[in-house]
Amino acid sequence: MDEKFIEELYNAHIDTPSIPSPVLVRDWVNGVLKILFPELADQKFSNYRTFRQHFEQLRLELYTILDTIDHRLDYSAEIVEKHFLQRLPSLRRALLIDADAITSGDPAAEDRTEVIRTYPGFFAIAIYRLAHEFHKMNVPLIPRILTEYSHSQTGIDIHPGAKIGLGFCIDHGTGMVIGGTSQIGNNVKIYQGVTLGALSVKKELAKTKRHPTIEDNVVIYAGATILGGDTIIGHDSIIGGNVWITKSIAPFSRVYYNGHINQKSDNPGLKVEPNTAAEK
Repeated sequence: MDEKFIEELYNAHIDTPSIPSPVLVRDWVNGVLKILFPELADQKFSNYRTFRQHFEQLRLELYTILDTIDHRLDYSAEIVEKHFLQRLPSLRRALLIDADAITSGDPAAEDRTEVIRTYPGFFAIAIYRLAHEFHKMNVPLIPRILTEYSHSQTGIDIHPGAKIGLGFCIDHGTGMVIGGTSQIGNNVKIYQGVTLGALSVKKELAKTKRHPTIEDNVVIYAGATILGGDTIIGHDSIIGGNVWITKSIAPFSRVYYNGHINQKSDNPGLKVEPNTAAEK
């Protein structure tokens, strides 16, 4: 083995700044979810003191993780930790609304407990909402470590920068991609294989809005691809499976693929008609 190559590797290790361990971050977030949702817990707490002690341990773990990148934070590790913990009550409320949306939106779901305990869609949403809090504070690495962990477990890829409203329902979800500048309103339901992506992947456009906006009460069926930062799917619309959309859709629309359509439109090959059921 070339000794010079080994020295290069050694110097690379020496020069690399501290990076949070993905394993520690993964274990920490699983612990947080088990605290927030008893349905996920694998232990029973005999008394409040024991429970509080466990909570404080998770708090210490968070501080330790943040402290490894303190030099890259806009605020101190202590301030970021405090802000995140203050957000936990509202995050739990939001996630319970999501769980109820999945329960009511999936005929196969028995109850909220089943959704929280077993559904990959709920897990992906939960990880996303926690990661999004760190993203809003410009915390590096940790948001992506969290969402890529969720991605590896569920096949659902939600960028931590996406903005997602309440009552978000992911049904099945495998193969779903939600880009970082996507905006999703309240009471939106998305099936597997859906992509909310960008029309351009040019690096110089990284800081612009490149992904679509989905307004309230929209359903997007399996395999649909919706691209572009200027693309808006109007509220109370239904987007059929396997469609390809690069232009905005008016509210109260129903969109599906029609291989025989010849008329010119902003979305060639698509049939767009009023969603009369939503208007009633």
